[in-house]
Amino acid sequence: MQMPMNIKETIANNRETVLYLAFGALTTLISWGSYSLFVLLGVDLNTSNILSWVCGVSFAFVTNKWFVFESKSTETSVVATELGSFIMGRIATGVLAIVMFSILVAGGMGGNFMGIDGLPARVITSGVEIVLNWGISKYLVFTKKLPRTAPEGAYGYTPGEYTSKETDDL
Repeated sequence: MQMPMNIKETIANNRETVLYLAFGALTTLISWGSYSLFVLLGVDLNTSNILSWVCGVSFAFVTNKWFVFESKSTETSVVATELGSFIMGRIATGVLAIVMFSILVAGGMGGNFMGIDGLPARVITSGVEIVLNWGISKYLVFTKKLPRTAPEGAYGYTPGEYTSKETDDL
């Protein structure tokens, strides 16, 4: 069965967003699945929660780096910087979500929806967290870096044409 052309075009034109949401859904499944597995293996709840967060963030880092934002560098310093920034971003948005959730519940959004207390507040905080994580990943973690040196012929000269003193003055 073929999709209508406008849906295919929409997906193609929004590839990054589609991949981010798809891998985000998989990240959620991995996080929840690993949490369940750790609990079933007898790991205490708090440790299971922490370990499942590590599993989810690890999966999200790899999929965001390689597939969503296409940061292909395997240079150790680049990967270490990306990983550190990614983890710090996830910690920051996690703390924000915890604070925001508490504020929303205290402000009346902690009601019961579909039999689950606090679900409206959780949905709102999750939405904010997803958008912030995307922005942090796109604009702070996996940015497309410009080359450190100008390509040959840039600015009307070729390498070696000037001495270093002369190029410093340009």
